[in-house]
Amino acid sequence: MRVNDIVAHIQAGRDRFVADLKEWLAIPSVSGDPAHAGDVRKSAEWLAGHLRNEGFPAVEIWETPGLPAVYAEWPAEDPDAPAVVVYGHHDVQPVEPLTEWDTDPFMPVEKGDRLVGRGASDDKGQVFFHTLGIRALLAASGRQAPPVTIKLLVEGEEESGSVHFADLLREHRERLACDAVVISDTTMWAADVPSMCTGMRGLTDAEVTLRGPSTDLHSGSFGGAVPNPLHAMAELLAGLHDADGRVTLPGFYDDVVPLTDEERALFARLPFDEEAWLRAAGDSRAAHGEKGYSTLERIWARPTAEINGMWGGHTGPGGKTIVPRDAHAKISFRLVAGQDPGKVQEAFRQWVAERTPPGVEAEVRLSGGGVRPCFSPIDSAGVKAARRAMERAFGTEVLFTREGGSGPEADLADILGAPLVFVAVGLNGDRIHAPNEKVEIPLLLKGAEAAAYLWEELATALR
Repeated sequence: MRVNDIVAHIQAGRDRFVADLKEWLAIPSVSGDPAHAGDVRKSAEWLAGHLRNEGFPAVEIWETPGLPAVYAEWPAEDPDAPAVVVYGHHDVQPVEPLTEWDTDPFMPVEKGDRLVGRGASDDKGQVFFHTLGIRALLAASGRQAPPVTIKLLVEGEEESGSVHFADLLREHRERLACDAVVISDTTMWAADVPSMCTGMRGLTDAEVTLRGPSTDLHSGSFGGAVPNPLHAMAELLAGLHDADGRVTLPGFYDDVVPLTDEERALFARLPFDEEAWLRAAGDSRAAHGEKGYSTLERIWARPTAEINGMWGGHTGPGGKTIVPRDAHAKISFRLVAGQDPGKVQEAFRQWVAERTPPGVEAEVRLSGGGVRPCFSPIDSAGVKAARRAMERAFGTEVLFTREGGSGPEADLADILGAPLVFVAVGLNGDRIHAPNEKVEIPLLLKGAEAAAYLWEELATALR
């Protein structure tokens, strides 16, 4: 089989591929809006029908207490070949504000090489390139089945928190048994700087309330003589970091998987313009964070604690000279490889309790169990194989990134007991979650080409 054969099949299938994708994008599968529950189901049914037409021998809609997922399986010719789960999602973000869209978000349009519409990049387009890649591989090779068993799992609730996804994985764990999980729901550095994601940060958050007197007090009569909850909150939050920007929770860094020298060197090779990045970051005036790390290392591979909001006392017009009865703050922690949200939550509870002054009562409320981080070592067999496939498609060296966001990837790795491999062609400029979301069609075709090579590479690497 020649590389040119795969490329030729992809180019020949380009128009049909885009037309089918536009049909799928036209379904408003917004999982976060109950009014669109029927559309999410319609999206699942459309995808299931399409995958059957593409030749997948087994296609099923998997129900959850919420919205449905789609499962499709194509067994390898060799019964002893490795198995690979490909994860993506068919639900999309809400489209508001509608006035900021140049076109109808659910009437996808081509603008040159760009396809504009909700879900074009996140994540229908990136799910879809796998179908073209499989079709091209089989056509070019003359095979009737791929060299690995492909198990496509397309979730319907990712944009609303994947609330039923872990249970779905446990329920179907035997069907989903695999040697690796391929994730196509991330981005590359740039169209001309292809890269692979190797990790995503996790998340946990909390709201802290400090209570003092049972009512607001006159500051002339009581100020300086009773504890002020706002003073206590200001002191508490100021102590969350030390002078080097490190989080002061005991044991916070104990489980962090450190960056290797090779990873730091590869990050440093990315063409990062810090001044341009600062302008994009709300015209921020300076980079800031944990001492000893670059900006990219801070946002990709180091954990953080952020004060998201704080309030209390009088905030209306004019003065009101009081000792307020309470103070409030919201805090979030971005977590990296090795950290567990539950351990961080308990450490934070204890940290607040130990720093609450006499006469003040503290309450820490957590929003849930948090999201665990995920990580793929760059020297793992799966990552090496995927890098080779990407380099064959793009014809240049593929670098590595991580991402600051989070999703259900850690559940996939833990419940299925398989390593993660990120292969995606989205761009940070695709306006994901924003008005006028788009995807670059040539990159989707490159994604299909990389996917075609990927199955051959994994068939050898995972044995």
